[in-house]
Amino acid sequence: QVRVVESGGGLVQPGGSLRVSCAASAGPLNDYTVAWFRQVPGKEREGVSCISHRDESTYHTDSVKGRFTISRDIADSTVFLRMNSLTPEDTANYYCAADRNPQANCTGYVAGLVRMVYWGQGTLVAVSS
Repeated sequence: QVRVVESGGGLVQPGGSLRVSCAASAGPLNDYTVAWFRQVPGKEREGVSCISHRDESTYHTDSVKGRFTISRDIADSTVFLRMNSLTPEDTANYYCAADRNPQANCTGYVAGLVRMVYWGQGTLVAVSS
C-alpha cells in the first residue's frame, strides 16, 4: 500500500514552466507505476503522463507531448512532472496516482481503461496572465 502527496502547483504565466511533485507519505513509491491526471471542475478527468515501475518507460498524452516530461528520482522516491510552454488550457487540478496491476501498462492507465488504486488530493495549476 502507498499514500501519495502532490506538491508544487501554483500560478504561472502563459508560456511559463512549472514542476509538480508526487511523493509517498507511506509506502515504496518506486515499486509503483505512477501517473498524472488533471481535471477542470465540471469536466472529465484527463490522463496526462505516466512512468512505469517495470522499466521506467514513459507515456504522455498527445496534448502534452513535447511540453511535459515525467521522471522519477529513485533515491528520493519521488515522481516529477515538468511542464513547459504552459497555456491557459493546462489550468486544472493535477492528481498523482499509483498502481502496480501486473495486467496494466501506462497506455491503459492514461486512457482510463484501468483505474489506478492510490490517489493524492491534487495540486492546482493555474496558467494566467
